[in-house]
Amino acid sequence: MVRFGVIGTNWITESFIQAASEVEDFQLTAVYSRTEDRAQEFANKWNIDNTFTELEKFATSDQVDAVYIASPNAMHADQAILCMKSGKHVLVEKAMASNQQEVEQMIQTAKDNKVLLMEALKTTHLPSFHLIRENLHKIGKVRRYFASFCQYSSRYDAYKEGKVLNAFKPELSNGSLMDIGIYCVYPMVALFGEPDNVQASCYMLESGVDGQGNILFDYEEDGINGLVMYSKISNSYVPSEIQGENGSIIIDKISELSHVEIKYNDGSVEKLEVEQKSNTMFYEAQHFVQLIQTGKLESDVNSYFNSLTTAKILEDARKQIGLTFPADKR
Repeated sequence: MVRFGVIGTNWITESFIQAASEVEDFQLTAVYSRTEDRAQEFANKWNIDNTFTELEKFATSDQVDAVYIASPNAMHADQAILCMKSGKHVLVEKAMASNQQEVEQMIQTAKDNKVLLMEALKTTHLPSFHLIRENLHKIGKVRRYFASFCQYSSRYDAYKEGKVLNAFKPELSNGSLMDIGIYCVYPMVALFGEPDNVQASCYMLESGVDGQGNILFDYEEDGINGLVMYSKISNSYVPSEIQGENGSIIIDKISELSHVEIKYNDGSVEKLEVEQKSNTMFYEAQHFVQLIQTGKLESDVNSYFNSLTTAKILEDARKQIGLTFPADKR
């Protein structure tokens, strides 16, 4: 069994636990929260034996082999580094950290302490993403990558009423790009690597984070153009696609990839269908557990290269739109 402790008691942690509970050899043993009442409430709901309100005691607990971190982005680096220095494997929610420097520090800590570190970006672990990769050659020379993820946030209603919740706070390294845009950027990096040029624009909220934005990319040698658009203040129902000279791969939702098909230039359609669990976090949890059990210290799916390159792109885009986090000034 791989014994997990969790940091963060929000809905994403609960979704992860639900998914990971289906993974063979996953065992939930501990929870950290800033308050005893919340820690105990969460522990009672999920039958957790060990509760902690002191992070240092959580990190050094002999009841924990691995940690899932789902706290605000600004806390990821410090919490992950503390846990890894105590010999714990770490699965940390996207975005892995506030900026490129923090990601570099996390990776170095993982290497120094010979533990596994992986970003919990679920999309690249999905069976349908593997199908996209395996069938990419069918559309011929790739010419364009387009990804759209625009999802109106219920927290935006509160924002408009004058209550700024965590999702729109720069001190927590949040905003539309970090929360939504990363779903568009990370698969592109996983498929095509690091782009040569990045050009970003956005609509900035008064709280100091982006409400929505667009990024243009160029892969000059390969002749690929990229465009991603993302938003937490509007919805979009436009599918994403990868355009090639012989056809296009159409993706219904870039964060779930539940329906994928190829539309060829001659009008024919090939559906890329594969059975996939409804809680798509299962696959990242399964992969992470298997890596630990086989003694591997880096994922070949959500690799250090993919996470570091994505962090670099996000930071470059933020600099262009004038979005600065307190974490950037450390």
